[in-house]
Amino acid sequence: MNKYLNEAIIGNKNMLATFTEKGELQRLYFPCKDHKQYIDFFHTGVKINTSDLIYLHDDINNVYKQYYDTDTNVLNTEVVNTYFNLQMLQTDFILIKENVLVKKYLFINESTIDLDTKFYIHSGLLTDQNNMVGTKIVEGGMLQYAHDFSVSTFAKGYEIEKHQINGSKNTIKRGEIQDKDYIGMSADCSISYNLGVIKPGEKKEICICILVGENTNISDLEDEIERIKRIDFAKEYASVKSYWIKYVKTHNGLNLKEPQNSYDEKIYEIYKRSILLFPLLTNQETGGVIASPEIDEERTRCGRYAYCWPRDAVFITKAMDILNMDKETEKFYKIFCKKTQSKNGMWEQRFYTDCKLAPAWGYQVDETASVVYGVYEHYLTTKNEKFLKDTLPMCEKAISFLKHYVKDWLNLDEEEGLNKDKVKEEMEEQLKKQGKERKTHISYDLWEMCEGIHLYSLSTIYAAFETILKIYKVLGKNVSDFENNRLKEEKIQKNEKEIQKLMSGVKEYIDTNLYDDNKKSYVRNTEDKKMDISIIGAVTPFNVYKPKEKRILNTVERINLSLRTYTGGYKRFENDNYRNGNPWPIANLWLTLYYLESGEKKKAKETFDFVVKTCGKHCFLGEQIDNNTLKPDWVIGLGWSHAMFIIVLEKLCK
Repeated sequence: MNKYLNEAIIGNKNMLATFTEKGELQRLYFPCKDHKQYIDFFHTGVKINTSDLIYLHDDINNVYKQYYDTDTNVLNTEVVNTYFNLQMLQTDFILIKENVLVKKYLFINESTIDLDTKFYIHSGLLTDQNNMVGTKIVEGGMLQYAHDFSVSTFAKGYEIEKHQINGSKNTIKRGEIQDKDYIGMSADCSISYNLGVIKPGEKKEICICILVGENTNISDLEDEIERIKRIDFAKEYASVKSYWIKYVKTHNGLNLKEPQNSYDEKIYEIYKRSILLFPLLTNQETGGVIASPEIDEERTRCGRYAYCWPRDAVFITKAMDILNMDKETEKFYKIFCKKTQSKNGMWEQRFYTDCKLAPAWGYQVDETASVVYGVYEHYLTTKNEKFLKDTLPMCEKAISFLKHYVKDWLNLDEEEGLNKDKVKEEMEEQLKKQGKERKTHISYDLWEMCEGIHLYSLSTIYAAFETILKIYKVLGKNVSDFENNRLKEEKIQKNEKEIQKLMSGVKEYIDTNLYDDNKKSYVRNTEDKKMDISIIGAVTPFNVYKPKEKRILNTVERINLSLRTYTGGYKRFENDNYRNGNPWPIANLWLTLYYLESGEKKKAKETFDFVVKTCGKHCFLGEQIDNNTLKPDWVIGLGWSHAMFIIVLEKLCK
């Protein structure tokens, strides 16, 4: 089954669920947004009179419409079976205080004949040799379990009519499941409920619960199922809606008002969907934020997405600060970043949101520099000096690492400065002759595709150096853990002078080695010298250069010539071949930020408009845009895209 696209997302602080545009449940995560995912497949259907099974998510006679309840994470999927004129409304929501996904089904007979209706569920969980899944039939449903977890699926107010624990893949298609066993060693199971006859114009409802938790003793699990059955789900539905509506109002950090035209309405809906998305991506205990819900578990087309990249999270938490989510941002820096920092001061490529190291393939120095930059950005929102003091040791460790990095790879020495004539090949040759090796690993770029020395990465380092100087200025002399006040002041002053010299060296290196005299523009690295949208990072947000410097103006002109596509969408870089080299909303939004910085509001609106008109039907922003359909492609609901949208919107509102 193709699981690549998540059209809709719901959740609470511990659970995350994703759906197709036809309402099929694709993924269910608990207890974190990135681990563990349980669903192999979860299919529902109805058998009407003597028909075969009509799958709700896949039938030639079904017509679909999907939408969220306004300003909530409550998802509705309308399914109309035109053959039987049966209207089915599937409403999915996750309780706020319980680890329960509720799937409410309303059936309305719009035909002129009686419809004898039976409701079927076929559920398969992911299983492996370390966590083999078995199934037990329980009162009103089924319990699927392994050593570490249990997933209970059951109905309130209905008893099971039939079940089949193993081998129902083919029999369920005819609605003919049967089994003499109540327990079995199978990862999939089918159950059915008899809804009875639905007369013309009549409505019937069934409420299915999916409870996820640990595998404890069987009596406790059965007691928990019975406890959940006693919940008033009508009240819970109203409570969940009320919670999210209040959440949107509380986090309307830009104080946007109801729109007056369709264009502003689309902006407003993306804005509110961003507010509703961020808590679904965030680990509420640690502040870690996944890039997006997962789309490719088998890594067939990418390296997976449901991890926390410090770089992405710095942008996302900046947007969170704008949206009055500063407590979540503080957790990211004070808990997640502290726990994930290596002893040498760096941060690796990516982590699970519970702070454990995730699978990675290369080091990216901008991740380390971005965290330092982000700390001060958060301070600018809260003006909390205690936060700066608490995170200062972490930042100083990171700065120490970055110093070693630039000295190592740029051949910067605080006494001699930068040798302008020494290119990378000569540096490598000199090291070989001296029998020396690099002390730090070469860095990938922010797109994780090219190793080398990158303008964007150097811009983040420059900004990190500038940031630590700002932090010292805010906190004054009593800011570190040196032996006594006099030595403390002396060491800080020495550190500041060294950092200032290194900042000058970094900028000089960029001007010398990352400016192409033939192109009359900056280039992204010392290797392929391509144009790249991330070059703009040197202007915004990292402030290495001003937006109207001659070299920057030339660079932006070349970006327009080489990265703009015929639709108005911008690629990341020249000859980008990932996923056919589609435009990225991030690229358009970055250019929008530049134009706002340079005072070119008309151009800013043009680049911003492309993002607005290409958002998904639920107003999620994608990682990419298909230029043929002008719809989101690949990852849908990318946190970084939504973060850049909020950052841009804040500037547009000023």
